[in-house]
Amino acid sequence: MKELKQLFSYVGPYKKDFYLGAILVIFETCFELIIPLLMADIIDIGVVNHDTRIIYIRGIEMGICAVLSLITGLLYARFAARASYGFGARVREAEYEKIQTYAFSNLDRFDTSSLVTRLTTDITVVQNAINGGIRPLVRGPAMLILGIALSIWMNAKLSLVFFVSAPLLAVTLVFIVHRVAPMYSRLQRAVDRLNGVVQEGLTAIRAVKAFVRGEYEEEKFKSVNEDLMQTSQKTFHYAVLNLPAFQIVMYTAVVLIMWFGGNMIINSTLQVGDLTGFLSYVLQVMNSLMMISNVFLLLTRSLASAKRIGEVLDEKPEITSPAAAETVIPDGSIDFKNVSFKYHRDAEEYALSNVSLHIQAGQTVGILGGTGSAKTTLVQLIPRLYDATTGEVDVGGKNVKDYDLTALRDAVGIVLQKNVLFSGTIRDNLRWGNREADDKELWRACRIACADEFIERMPKGLDTDLGQGGVNVSGGQKQRLCIARTLLKKPKILIFDDSTSAVDTATEAKIRTALAELPDMTKIIIAQRITSVMNTDQIIILDDGKINAVGTHEELLRNNHIYQEIYASQVKGGDSNGTSNER
Repeated sequence: MKELKQLFSYVGPYKKDFYLGAILVIFETCFELIIPLLMADIIDIGVVNHDTRIIYIRGIEMGICAVLSLITGLLYARFAARASYGFGARVREAEYEKIQTYAFSNLDRFDTSSLVTRLTTDITVVQNAINGGIRPLVRGPAMLILGIALSIWMNAKLSLVFFVSAPLLAVTLVFIVHRVAPMYSRLQRAVDRLNGVVQEGLTAIRAVKAFVRGEYEEEKFKSVNEDLMQTSQKTFHYAVLNLPAFQIVMYTAVVLIMWFGGNMIINSTLQVGDLTGFLSYVLQVMNSLMMISNVFLLLTRSLASAKRIGEVLDEKPEITSPAAAETVIPDGSIDFKNVSFKYHRDAEEYALSNVSLHIQAGQTVGILGGTGSAKTTLVQLIPRLYDATTGEVDVGGKNVKDYDLTALRDAVGIVLQKNVLFSGTIRDNLRWGNREADDKELWRACRIACADEFIERMPKGLDTDLGQGGVNVSGGQKQRLCIARTLLKKPKILIFDDSTSAVDTATEAKIRTALAELPDMTKIIIAQRITSVMNTDQIIILDDGKINAVGTHEELLRNNHIYQEIYASQVKGGDSNGTSNER
């Protein structure tokens, strides 16, 4: 219940609609409960005494009550819809905003498919529970209390049937809810798994087709789909038991009332109209119990979803700006002071160990190392995508933890290893780097990144639509657009995380030459090709999360065996530019 209480704090301006909806349900219930009393008068007074005046008057009164019940019901539906869908939109927005504040370490705790389910299916479950639950939640107890009270008022002896049948139904419904409750959590996890397979299959559809693995993916989808089906069947197998349980108890109560009521009529202790009205209240009371059971089922499922939503909202971002944060980054100098890092607190080994390093402002630095040597991990500590586990990372002479996060990340431009473009035009994507950039600035960044070469050939130029995820451009073109987008930030530190791997060597050389004309910008280049870093001011060799050596191309070529091996494998027999000396 704590989770639902937390979510209801997002009702905000829709609180009035909730209250109005509940009040309208009470009025609707009252109008409906008056009708059996009027019906009893029609039979016992109008029909028995042949009094057509009473029949007409009570008939008109019944019609008025029915119309008023209809109007209040329609008004309730309007207010309930506004309240539930408005509430759902606010919770969805709050959840999405919270995810945006997460550090990478927070995101590592959730699967992407699970976050998608929590933003969509789980919120829809809670939203539907509110939309479909306000009416029975208010109407059920009100009808139960008023129905029992009026039936006791009509005939106290006959109402004893309620006190036998109602507890039996209540016990049955409690058993059903108790069995179903844990199943709803398993059902949502099954939805997570299905979403995960769908997302992975669609994202990697080109690889699936290239390796002719369509049947394998279909089998994988079939497996999770059948798992969801079986989980759903098992869950709702118990959930639907409330209807037969309700019908058994209700019809048993009707038979008993007809039996005892018939005997009372024979003995002249009960009138036919009273029995008819009493039977109406029986149905009303049983319906109210059915409504309450449905509310509990809705509440049980929504509690499972509310708990999952609450986990996202309660997750505390591990990286935040300090109270009195620095907003000005003086320059692009970088210092690693005995830094060690591991992705999880309980991990046995560190990804980075005892890293100490100084990079002067304006320098161009290359980073080389084998796969898994933590090259990407190292540079992710600079803009605080992760925080060092021990030690200190300084930018501009100050600890990165002292800076405002927005200011720090604006000063650090990073072209990620995995290139990401968004749906929209080239212009839209480039302006992620600078929303106010004009065409002159956009073309300048494109020229530095050598992206102008292919943009100029496109019919619409900067207004060319890239499609979802940039499907309309090649891998190398994606990389160049990502470089141009980052350059538009005009960062003090520019990090290339193997971001020219899909670019040919001639184009890469042009990009390096253009970047060299930006002297005030510190440039860090992670690369696999030695030719990408051999002309930098210093080269850092990483090996198994530790700094193996730091030096220039000539120094490392003389003294470092790892660098010598890389050089020999890539530029064997070549000169400093990688061109062959063989004749």
